[in-house]
Amino acid sequence: MLTNDVKIKQVHLIGDYMKGLTDLLLQVVEDGASIGFLPPLEMADAAAYWEGVLSPEVILYVARIEDEIVGAVQLHLCTKQNGQHRAEVAKLMTHPDHRQKGIARSLMQTVEERAKQEGRTLLVLDTREGDPSNHLYTSLGFIQAGRIPHFARSANGELNATILYYKEC
Repeated sequence: MLTNDVKIKQVHLIGDYMKGLTDLLLQVVEDGASIGFLPPLEMADAAAYWEGVLSPEVILYVARIEDEIVGAVQLHLCTKQNGQHRAEVAKLMTHPDHRQKGIARSLMQTVEERAKQEGRTLLVLDTREGDPSNHLYTSLGFIQAGRIPHFARSANGELNATILYYKEC
């Protein structure tokens, strides 16, 4: 369960969070997370990624314990005329030293609530087949919509499938 010392906060300006977000990204990629990067990830590349994240349609939340960023998630609001009822959950990550404490669940609940506030009634996401995140998403009511084989390359060169999920909220 989530400990009381974890605080979830929306990030409006990356500058104050750059070091913590960069460290988080480096740690989760090194630990094998399938979030678009392969190890070894260079610090400059991680920082460049975060510099380009925020936009009017991307909402970023971080989970912090005191001054350490221990998790993050993004909500991407669809801006297409025929898709303004949906959003995508992206880049959910929890620092390897802080897993199994409810941080990812709390981040997911936060983005779901924000999606509702934004008038979004459909959430979508994808994750690598077999990762622990699959259990998290189904436990939160997400429904498997499909599987795409050979979607993402892992550090060892293997091509992994991704599972697509959705949730009506």
